[in-house]
Amino acid sequence: MFTGIVEDTGTVRERTATDDGLRLRIAVDGVEGFDDLHHGQSISVSGVCLTVEEYGHGGEGDGEEGDGASNDADWFEVFLASETVAKTYLGDVREGDAVNVERAMPADGRFDGHVVQGHVDTVAEVTAIERVGEDWRFSFSIPEGHADYLVDKGSVTLDGISLTVAEKRDGEFDVAVIPTTYRLTTLSQKSVGDPVHLEVDVIAKYVENMVDGYV
Repeated sequence: MFTGIVEDTGTVRERTATDDGLRLRIAVDGVEGFDDLHHGQSISVSGVCLTVEEYGHGGEGDGEEGDGASNDADWFEVFLASETVAKTYLGDVREGDAVNVERAMPADGRFDGHVVQGHVDTVAEVTAIERVGEDWRFSFSIPEGHADYLVDKGSVTLDGISLTVAEKRDGEFDVAVIPTTYRLTTLSQKSVGDPVHLEVDVIAKYVENMVDGYV
């Protein structure tokens, strides 16, 4: 489980397509605490829950210089099965692209965001970006079939970031982004038309399941 409090961004260092999916090596240069990664550990990559297959430091198995990340960076590798590639936009990332990274929440950790599973529901699109004082206001499309799970002031996960719905309209919703979130995540690199992973609040799904047939 994750909280949607992105720890930092990583950089896609290597991208290897296979018959069964896609393998990504991601550098986490300067991200404190990532030296505790190990094989089999869950990690969120732009909101997608994946499993660490390998982890290393610096030049261990690295490619050549100029691959978009420092050769001194820590790195980890994850594998995306064909279904994950089909249902997310991670299949389109290229070497040098930035991704949001968050390790799984420890049992004794502080819960600062909301319950995030890393199970992406759909891919939405950035429809507008506006600077509002020191903050930013982002607008996103609401893909068909997901409007009922989004409510004003409710929680939503976008590219692994725990955010709050500021306003919901027909086919679109807004979130307010504070400077720290803008700076520490990939939102600062987004443009209108870019895709984002959307995960609705899982509590809404449980409520829907429990009342189904009664209302």
